[in-house]
Amino acid sequence: MEYGPREIINPFRPIPLDVPEGMKPNEFFNSTENLNDLIHNNGLLINPEHLLLYRKALGHSNEFDTSIIYNTSQVILDPLGRPVRRTQVPENVRHVWNRMNQIIIGYMDELYPDPASHLLLAGEASLDATWPLSSPGVPSIRMLHNHFMVFPMARLRAAKLADTDNPNLTDGGQHSLFQSYMRDVYREFFDRALELKVLKPISSEASNIQLTGYPQGLPCWEIRGGVEALKNIRFWHEYDAILEGFIDFYRTFFSQVSTRNAPIPKDVYYPDQVENVLLFNNDFIATAKRVRDQCIVDAKYANAIRWQPAFKQLIYRNEADKLIVTISQNSIGNAITELLGVVVKRVPDAEAYGVAEPALLERLLEVRRRLIEADLGDGIGTDYWPAD
Repeated sequence: MEYGPREIINPFRPIPLDVPEGMKPNEFFNSTENLNDLIHNNGLLINPEHLLLYRKALGHSNEFDTSIIYNTSQVILDPLGRPVRRTQVPENVRHVWNRMNQIIIGYMDELYPDPASHLLLAGEASLDATWPLSSPGVPSIRMLHNHFMVFPMARLRAAKLADTDNPNLTDGGQHSLFQSYMRDVYREFFDRALELKVLKPISSEASNIQLTGYPQGLPCWEIRGGVEALKNIRFWHEYDAILEGFIDFYRTFFSQVSTRNAPIPKDVYYPDQVENVLLFNNDFIATAKRVRDQCIVDAKYANAIRWQPAFKQLIYRNEADKLIVTISQNSIGNAITELLGVVVKRVPDAEAYGVAEPALLERLLEVRRRLIEADLGDGIGTDYWPAD
């Protein structure tokens, strides 16, 4: 058995949508018009908090694949005014979101109890225009969304090895920036800033997916108590704290890249640790200088910088049956699965998708039933399934 990242093929049914002239496909797919189509053709459940559960039409896995999006497109028309991370979501919405996450992840673990047979992951990402607005293909809509996926380990073991130089696997070079020059201060900042009881730091060797060897170099935390701990609101507070710490680190670093000896950013979550751990660390400041100096002389490099925090945060289960949380910078283009060493090549093939569709829909409708039972929303009817 060879170990390393895997590339799998996933068929999908082509979407019969015409992209308006002059728009990039990803611009249209993030538009309000397309979100309306998503609701009518793929929507499963919606609630008064504007949380929409839907089938992934361009999915990563036909075993189990669904998403929740905080669809504020109808109530906040300014794309730059929409929440794009958990910390910006109103408290009552986040409370409902957490309960939906807990039920869906619990269902996945119940349906696929053997960690040697299935890889489970639930992740969220900022969908926002944090790279230069002049770049082609910048999403026209900013909204936070979750992914819930299951991959059969047999498929991954049988898949070909992925190219380790794939820019998505290497996070466009920005992940290596953190790990190559600031790994120690990055971890020290998290250790000193966060007071964790449910989550505990875990080594790379213990947190990896053994088959792929990923995630690589990312800080990881084991969830004490596994899936049952997701029923504890303390876990979700700590999950938020990890994101808050990441945002503080990212904002502080790139403020130093932008402006030499910049003051502490406004409204940081952990001001004492920012001042004492980050701004008094020579490696941290020297790395910011290295990036700033390159931005001055390399226009292409400077244009690729994500100046505002962009992240991907994961809950996943590895072969050792550990439920783990990790977080990473979000480079342009890298999919959430690639943090775990799974590269998904999606290909249009309606016939192949049709073979997998009945079993996939059965699972999605069952998890929808559980959400409705828990008063977390109302069913949506489409041409493929009824509302009740």
